[in-house]
This record gives sequence, structure tokens and C-alpha cells, in this order.
Amino acid sequence: MKKKVLLIVGPTAVGKTALSLNLARKFKGEIISGDSMQVYRGLDIGTAKVTESEQKSTKHYLIDICDPDENFSVAEFTKLGRRKIIEIEQQNKLPLIVGGTGFYLQALLNDFKLGGQMAENSQSFREGLQKFAEDQGQQKLWEKLNEVDPAAAKKIPPANQRRVIRALEVYQITGEKFSQQADVPKADYDPLILGLNIERKLLYQRINQRVDLMIEQGLLAEAKTLFEQGGADLPAGKGIGYKELFPYFRGEVSLATAITEIKKNSRHYAKRQLTWFHNKMIVTWFNPQAANFESQVIKKVEDWLNEG
Repeated sequence: MKKKVLLIVGPTAVGKTALSLNLARKFKGEIISGDSMQVYRGLDIGTAKVTESEQKSTKHYLIDICDPDENFSVAEFTKLGRRKIIEIEQQNKLPLIVGGTGFYLQALLNDFKLGGQMAENSQSFREGLQKFAEDQGQQKLWEKLNEVDPAAAKKIPPANQRRVIRALEVYQITGEKFSQQADVPKADYDPLILGLNIERKLLYQRINQRVDLMIEQGLLAEAKTLFEQGGADLPAGKGIGYKELFPYFRGEVSLATAITEIKKNSRHYAKRQLTWFHNKMIVTWFNPQAANFESQVIKKVEDWLNEG
């Protein structure tokens, strides 16, 4: 029988954490983080990590499992995530995967062949592409993608180096074009993907407010520690909310400018997240602002669980 897996996706600051905790309590669930940055220890505020009390109320996995200088790949997420799904199911509990890193979630559901030796090859390949971009420039890197997958290149601008590399990495590892990755989950799972989204203007307002709150909660100190450990040279140093503050610590920009940059990059990331989930995954969308939002979600989950 296929394993039931509930996923909650959507842009940053839309309310995924609150819903996941409520559904985990109601349906005897445990939560696997699907966020590529929450794996790092010490990066709590900038990644909007669940609090200690929230982790005590509901068991969470794939949080605080790496140091900032350690690489964490989609291959490792796929391997660990699938293992945790089995462990949770064996306790007669419902696995919930919560997070915004769409490629990670898609890789897990479709079981992209990214494990073992392939993961090592992937890291080496990725580092080679990063070096190529440093030496030859982002345009030349993009041209590599355009040669093997023009459809993906058309959608990914040269400046989005991380995604260009990701698309080339998927093609290298799976032998399939990034633009043609299957949308159909592997037969192991019967997933229900719940998507949260709100009106764009309100979403951007909430993102801006969240950044201000993060600053109040101590994001500067958190980012300063990361900066002193190596900053942008660390795998964890690429995250939004951290990389924008490094120029401030070097005295190159004002704090106000750095904060404005965090807000802008966070809004752009939210837009990219929504584009990914709409184009790459089969999602049932809900508006958390709707009066009957939670009852609609609960009904949807109950119907899915009763399907057998």
C-alpha cells in the first residue's frame, strides 16, 4: 500500500508553520522540514525555524543537523526524508513535510536518483560549475544550460546562478532535462500537497513585517556569527537574510540598505516559490485569510485519508 504523505507548501511568511502544527495535532502527525536552510545549526531567526516549545509539542525532523560549513544537498535530503517517512509511518503516525524548497520536495516524491556515489559526483559537479561561473561569468554558465535544455534556460535568467547550476545538476545526475522532470510522484507515495497563498500585496507586506521582526529578535547577531565563521564562503552563507548583511558588516553599505535588500530578495524568492509550485507540482490551494480556511483544509485531509 502506498504511504500517505501530507505536504504543506507555499511562499515564505504565508502561515505554513501554524497550519502544520494544527494538522499534526489533529491527525497524529510528525513533521519533516522541507526547508534547505533549516538544517543548519545556529540559523534560527533568519530561517524562521520552529521554536523549541513548538518542537516539543510536535516532533520535528531534519532541523539542526548540519554545521554552517557543511554541504547539504538534495540527495541527502531525499535519502533522509524517505527514511524519516518510513520511521514515522511505523509509529502509526502521519508524515507531514513542511517547507518551501520546491526542488527538494519534488526530488523526494519522485525519488530522483541522487543517492550514494551520485551525491558525491553531484557535489563535485556543482563545485566545478561554481568555479566555471567565477572564471567565465554567469552568462557563459547559462549558455551551458541553454545547450542542453533550452526550455529551462528560457525560464531561468543568467543572474539566477544557483538555479542554473541546479538545472545542470539535475540533467547531469538524472539524464533528464530539468524542464521535463516528471510531475508524477513515485508509486511509493500517495501524497496530498496543500498550498497556501494570499493576495500578493498582503503577502509582500507580511514578508516586510517578518524581516523587521527578525531584526528585532536578533538577526544581526546571528548573521554576524555566520559572517565571522566565513560568511558567503560557507554553504549556509548563501541564505537570504544572511548574505545581504555581510556587506554591512564589511562597512560597504548601511544597515537600512541591507535590510531593504533582505526584504526585496525575500519577496522575489516568494514569487519564485509560487511559480515553482504552480508549474512543477500538483497542489490544492487554500487562502489562509478565508473565513472557513481551516475547516476546508481538515475536510480535504480527512477525505484523502479515507480514500485508503
